[in-house]
Amino acid sequence: MTSEIKVAVNGVLGRMGSTVLVAAANEPGVIPVGGADISASANEIRIPNSDESGVLATSLESFFQTLVPDVVVDFTNGEAAKSSILTCIENGVRVVSGSTGLSPEDLDEIAQASAAKGVGVISASNFALGAVLLMHLAGIASKYFDYADLIESHHEMKVDAPSGTALSIAEAMIEGRGGSFDQNEAELETLAGTRGGSFKGINVHSARMPGRVARHEVVFGALGQTLTMIHDSINRESFMPGVMLGVKKVVDETGLVIGLANVLGLDKLKQ
Repeated sequence: MTSEIKVAVNGVLGRMGSTVLVAAANEPGVIPVGGADISASANEIRIPNSDESGVLATSLESFFQTLVPDVVVDFTNGEAAKSSILTCIENGVRVVSGSTGLSPEDLDEIAQASAAKGVGVISASNFALGAVLLMHLAGIASKYFDYADLIESHHEMKVDAPSGTALSIAEAMIEGRGGSFDQNEAELETLAGTRGGSFKGINVHSARMPGRVARHEVVFGALGQTLTMIHDSINRESFMPGVMLGVKKVVDETGLVIGLANVLGLDKLKQ
């Protein structure tokens, strides 16, 4: 691992991007060097907690013409995320991505490009360490219960439902259980959709409202008892320790790593 990791942020002028820039400025061994943002109107950006300025560009392609960092942190969506990640790989720049909306086919393409170039990519649906632990523990608990509900709440501006983290939790639950859950089928549903979406027997519910950042709640049911697991992200800073951990780990990777659990080694605990 290099002694000082030069980090650029894609979407640096957005709420998450600006939070990442501050975290990078405060992280030992990490040097923020600026970023790209489609709304950029200048060619420099002030680096937090310093008198230094970093490079600012309207696209990663333009940014790389001026400066090639060690790592790009990307929190975009869907097709934009895929394009950004592939651009980084093509330029030999490692990526830590919390982007949502990437399909399995997108991840396959990214994996192939990453392996071909030997450029590390970490893609995770959630960088909050507690959320990743919730995912891991829900997978363990699933083998002991037949019924489960999953409730996730986010701010009103979130574009996708359910969240990528909720889907990752549900997938971990199915993997841990080794099959689908039992599910109540309402004989009379007086309001359509009240039981939520169904993922292999797990009823999934999404709430969107001001005041929330992210909450994920798993409720298991069995005869005479329930088990509830909840994780709350109170602010965007909650994701930053995981992001900075990813930045420091990705420099040693030569392919695609999916999920912060694999970065933390939680996958090995399943053995």
